[in-house]
Amino acid sequence: MKNSGKILIALTSCDELGSTGKKTGYYLSEVSHAYFVFQQSGYQVEFVSVSGGNAPMDGVNRDDLHNAAFLDNAELMWQVQNTPKPEEVNASDYKGILFAGGHGTMWDFLKNDGLANLARDIYEAGGVIGAVCHGVAALVNISLTNGKALVADKTVTSFTNEEEAAVKLTEVVPFLLETALVEKG
Repeated sequence: MKNSGKILIALTSCDELGSTGKKTGYYLSEVSHAYFVFQQSGYQVEFVSVSGGNAPMDGVNRDDLHNAAFLDNAELMWQVQNTPKPEEVNASDYKGILFAGGHGTMWDFLKNDGLANLARDIYEAGGVIGAVCHGVAALVNISLTNGKALVADKTVTSFTNEEEAAVKLTEVVPFLLETALVEKG
């Protein structure tokens, strides 16, 4: 049976990897693969980004068929280049939210109240929250209306401290994601 309803994919608006001068953004395959799974399952997919407008893209690899299909779809490209801000989105319109990864999320997902409120409202209405790779940064500061951290007492996967060290960005990112999640319980 096909599903119905809408899923929201949250994208970073951060396009610079700290003060390194290197570009970053949302990681394309973490968006394109999820997009097509959701769509093929009968969901309508929409996008949101921290600042609205053009969400910066990273990890472009046209050899990945999902990436190529995403990049070649003019409507999808228009959507990720013209995203609304979280405050312009109504949580009750969505059955779920996915926080896409990419290193940019480490600078703007953590402290964005608009995204946190959207996710809380979707979750408390019975919706699903998902996150991939560094997109998990969005989960760190989500508090439920009862004041409890969303991640408290849950098993959560994320980009680990060891993985951050392996890509030599431990001293670049503003915090270590695994450590922040453990601190939230």
